[in-house]
Amino acid sequence: MISAAVTMTIAVLVAQAGHGAPLPGQMGPEQSPRPVLRDAQEPASQPERIAAIEGARIDRVTAQRPRPRAEAAEARVTISSKNTGFHDWIGAFRGRALAQGIDASTFDGAFAQVRYNTDVIQRDRNQSEFTKTIWQYLDSAASDTRIANGRAALERHAELLDRIEARYGVEKEVVAAVWGLESAYGAFRGSTPIIEALATLAYDGRRGRFFEAQLVAALQIVQSGDTVPSGMTGSWAGAMGHTQFIPTSYLAYAVDFTGDGKRDIWSDNPADALASTAAYLARFGWTEGQPWGVEVILPRGFDYALASRKVKRLPSQWEALGIRGADGGPLADHGKASVLLPAGAEGAAFLIFDNFGVIERYNTADAYVIGVGHLSDRLTGAGPIRADWPRGDRALTFAERKEMQALLSRRGHDTQGVDGKIGPLTIEAIRGFQKTAGLVPDGYASLRLLEALR
Repeated sequence: MISAAVTMTIAVLVAQAGHGAPLPGQMGPEQSPRPVLRDAQEPASQPERIAAIEGARIDRVTAQRPRPRAEAAEARVTISSKNTGFHDWIGAFRGRALAQGIDASTFDGAFAQVRYNTDVIQRDRNQSEFTKTIWQYLDSAASDTRIANGRAALERHAELLDRIEARYGVEKEVVAAVWGLESAYGAFRGSTPIIEALATLAYDGRRGRFFEAQLVAALQIVQSGDTVPSGMTGSWAGAMGHTQFIPTSYLAYAVDFTGDGKRDIWSDNPADALASTAAYLARFGWTEGQPWGVEVILPRGFDYALASRKVKRLPSQWEALGIRGADGGPLADHGKASVLLPAGAEGAAFLIFDNFGVIERYNTADAYVIGVGHLSDRLTGAGPIRADWPRGDRALTFAERKEMQALLSRRGHDTQGVDGKIGPLTIEAIRGFQKTAGLVPDGYASLRLLEALR
């Protein structure tokens, strides 16, 4: 809902639509373009190079829905470039790939230069502590530099984006916002060899089945002629191109907008990548003309139990409860909406509409969805978010989130597991504790809450 990293959150996150059943181990067609790196609460970090162009490091949430179950470790991998076990694994995988329709020549050509990539493993194993607050993420996601670069990109590619909007019914500013968060408008598409990265991650075993499915899909892309192995580059986790599709999502949703017979999301020409993003959002129900959400002001005495994705009401019904637009005016009717408090009662409040959930298909982190939505608003000329945030707070570490879940469960507010992921079950458990402790039941996982639990 980015970056593309992510306090965050940040999936992702698919079968070959129109090309038969999913391959063994592939995810279904309801998933997002980017791979799961960690929990959907927060945005995973983009390359440090983005900091130089955007003025601040971007966190990108790389999460998806539904999330594949964590794989049991298939092997203990020593982080060494001279990993003989990796070469043995390639030999075994070759047979599995050929059994799924990959030609021997395609496989051998793609793996000719593949080596065990220690940088990929180091990045994969050092994610859980990279956290930022939502306001830190949004400060970067909609920074002055990113807004200026986005407006320049809209002007530079006006004719292309107008045609994409006309065909798919997704506003060009939304497409541009995804592009901006995923690759800084194409400036940083990633230079990691995708086949090598996916092979390394598949061998590592923690999510072996998932990454092996992505690897088979990458080989299918090469075999189809859309690109060559040397041209298939992207992020260390397998996301590719201007808008960071993973291979299975590429097979399912990428489009040949230029009509040259290839779905080219890697080259300097962003046409196919941007059209693929619009096609993806349209596929999952984008409503043209509907905002992702609008900032609102909650009345005193608001029942925070109503701030739930499960509670949907018309804007007129929310107005009857005293909710107003951030400017104090009436709410426009864009259909049923829910109240979202991404930083609890002390932060900004939003009414979010169905299009919020569509962006969420791209990346499940709330911060990412708000980042895309708010950046798209800024690209249309809207102003910044009016409310402030609890800027004195810091993000909880992975260990602190797990401790919070354990303490909540011990007090009778079961989080249904201790995994460090602040999802709906943990939020409801937090609300339960807040009510019993006489606190505002806003579901906000803060350090102050953790200290109260202790």
